[in-house]
This record gives sequence, structure tokens and C-alpha cells, in this order.
Amino acid sequence: MIKRALLASFAAVAVLLATASSATADEKFLGKVTRIEMAGKDAPVATATLQDDAGKSLGITVEDKLTLDKFADKRIGVGDEIKAKYVVKGGKNVATFFKKPGGC
Repeated sequence: MIKRALLASFAAVAVLLATASSATADEKFLGKVTRIEMAGKDAPVATATLQDDAGKSLGITVEDKLTLDKFADKRIGVGDEIKAKYVVKGGKNVATFFKKPGGC
């Protein structure tokens, strides 16, 4: 009896983990930067707007220092093509990956 209850508990946890990880999977977007808005020195964050070939636009919040440094020194700017991955947190698209397809 205890073994069955324990096995059922493990199965329930496994199902919960499987569905939770798929719900937080990164979304992908490939497009050109049409706008970069830096929040300021006190708030190390920026919002980049990307547009794909079909005309779909997407705003992505960038928080990682490396990408913010690339915005600041113009290694990434308006007109550059970007591969991005993001998750939705608090109603915002937060970047988990934000790079030029060739590197940078």
C-alpha cells in the first residue's frame, strides 16, 4: 500500500515537472532591430524592438550586462539582424539569448 502511494506521488511529480518545463520554454524570434531604448544608468535594462521579414514586431527586455554593453558601444544597433530567445515574465518578453546570427 505504501509503495503504491509512493509510486503515485513520484508519477504525479514527474508529470508536474514535465508540464512546468514545457510551459516555460524559450520562444524564438529572428528579426532586425528597429529600436533600442536604454532605461538609464540606474536601471541596467533596455528594450529592443525586433521586426521579422513578415512585418511582425516584438519588444524584448534585455537585462544581461554583456548585451547592454554591446548596445552602449554600438556593436549591436538599429538595422542589425538578431537571433533572440525569450521567456514571458510579468507580462514582458525577457531575453535569454540575444545575438547577431554570425556571433558578436
